[in-house]
Amino acid sequence: MKNRSGHTVDVKHSTHQQSSTISQATADQIGPRRPGVVYYDGPRLVQVTEVITDTTESQRVLRRNAAKFAVRVVDQHAGTDYYTGAIWTGSDRVLKAVAA
Repeated sequence: MKNRSGHTVDVKHSTHQQSSTISQATADQIGPRRPGVVYYDGPRLVQVTEVITDTTESQRVLRRNAAKFAVRVVDQHAGTDYYTGAIWTGSDRVLKAVAA
């Protein structure tokens, strides 16, 4: 698995659901992204495969010391998968939701 910068990372799977111990601010930044959700974030149509809320693991896979979460997505057009730490914004649109 590679992160956005092209570095290969060994993934240790952590939580797939949002943990009740994360802050409300972090939950708001993750937004409605859960495994299976398909959304459009402007230039890409992506499907969420994993949401990592463990701070240490998200910092490791994103290679950013300030990371609070990481979302693993698959670009639906290119077929590539990658991790992102981008926050949910008003311009992001859910195209396919899944039950919580």
